[in-house]
Amino acid sequence: MTNKQKTVLTLLAVVLVGAVIFGLTRLGAQPAAPTTGSTTATATATATATDPRTGLPYNPNTAIDYSQADLKDIWLAGGCFWGVEAYMARVPGVAEVTVGYANGNTENPTYQDVSYKNTGHAETVHLRYDPERVTLEMLLEQFFLIIDPTVLNRQGNDVGSQYRTGIYYQDEADLAVIDAVIAREQEKYTSPIVVEVEPLDHYYLAEEYHQDYLEKNPGGYCHISFDTLPGANDTSSAGLVDPSLYSKPDQETIRKMLTAEQYQVTQENGTEMPGTGLYEKNKADGIYVDIVTGEPLFSSRDKYDSGSGWPSFTRPIDPAVVNELKDVSIGMLRTEVRSRVGDSHLGHVFADGPADQGGLRYCINSAALRFIPLADMEKEGYAYLLPLFD
Repeated sequence: MTNKQKTVLTLLAVVLVGAVIFGLTRLGAQPAAPTTGSTTATATATATATDPRTGLPYNPNTAIDYSQADLKDIWLAGGCFWGVEAYMARVPGVAEVTVGYANGNTENPTYQDVSYKNTGHAETVHLRYDPERVTLEMLLEQFFLIIDPTVLNRQGNDVGSQYRTGIYYQDEADLAVIDAVIAREQEKYTSPIVVEVEPLDHYYLAEEYHQDYLEKNPGGYCHISFDTLPGANDTSSAGLVDPSLYSKPDQETIRKMLTAEQYQVTQENGTEMPGTGLYEKNKADGIYVDIVTGEPLFSSRDKYDSGSGWPSFTRPIDPAVVNELKDVSIGMLRTEVRSRVGDSHLGHVFADGPADQGGLRYCINSAALRFIPLADMEKEGYAYLLPLFD
C-alpha cells in the first residue's frame, strides 16, 4: 500500500468517525472535547511567500480575472495528483485546475477502482490556461521539473500504473509542441523518456475530497517540491543589499522631508492617481530607492511599460528589500508591497506580469521612490550595485 493510499484510508476513517460523532450529537450524546497540544505540519519555506493557512506558496492566479480569457486545455499525469494539482495551479496563467482519472478502460471509476481494480486510468490534472499569459511549452517545462520522466508507473513513493506520467491533449496542434519539449528534455537524460503522450480519450472528475486536497489538508502527503515554481528560490540577487546601511528617520523628520503626496502614499498607505507619477514613463538606466530611507528597491533593468499608469517592475533588486502583506482594504484580496527598512507603503504586486520573466508585476507609486541615474550611482553611494548594469 502506498503512502497516498494510506492517507486516503485514514481520511476516509476520519470522515466515518465524524459521521458517527455527528449522529451521536443529533441523538443527544456529546462527543469528547478535543485534546490540547496538537500540531499542524508546515511546508518548507521558499523564497515564494507562503500562505500560513495552507503551508503552500500563495497562488498568484487568484488575483487574476480570467472571465474574459480564451482558455485552452491540457491534461497532465505526474504521479499522485494532489501535489501536481497544487503545483501547476500556482504557475502564472493557469486559470483552473481539477483532478481526475484519464484514459482508462472503465467508465466513471472511483478512487478505489483505480487503486485496486486495474482500470488502467492515470491520476491526472486538468489545466485550463490563458495562452496570452503562459504557453503550452512553458507549462510543459514546469511539468518536467516535478517528474522523473524516465520511470514507468512510479513517481515518488507511489507505485502503480495509475501513477504513470502522461500528457493528454485534444487539440492536434498541441502535439508538435509536446514532441518538441520532450525532444529537448530527452537531451538531459541517458535513459529514455517514458511519458505517455496520447489524445485524451476520457477524463472523469475525481471525488470531491481529492479536489484541492492540499488546500483542505495542510501538511498533507505530497511527493513534489514547490521550489521550482516561477520566482521561487530566486537567490541570484539575495543578500545584495545590506539593511544596516540604511535607517528610517523619526516621523517629524519624515514629514518635513516629504511632499504631502509622498507622505500620504508612504506613511498613510495612499495611492497616486494613475498616469501622474514622475517615473511612470522613465526609461533611463539607474535604480529606484525608498524615498524615506534610500534603500535600493528596484532597477531599471526590471522596469517595463505595463500600461497600468504606474511604474511597473518584474522583480525587486533583492528579494529581501520588500515585504509582501495580505491586503483586503478595498474589499478584494491583494498583496501589498512595503519597503524593508522604512516600512514605507510602495504599492502592490500582481500576477499579470510578463510570463517569461516570472509572471509578476510590482505596481509601485512614483511618490514612494527616488530615482538614481546610472551616472550618479557611485557618488550617491550605490557603487556596489553598478555590476547590475554590466
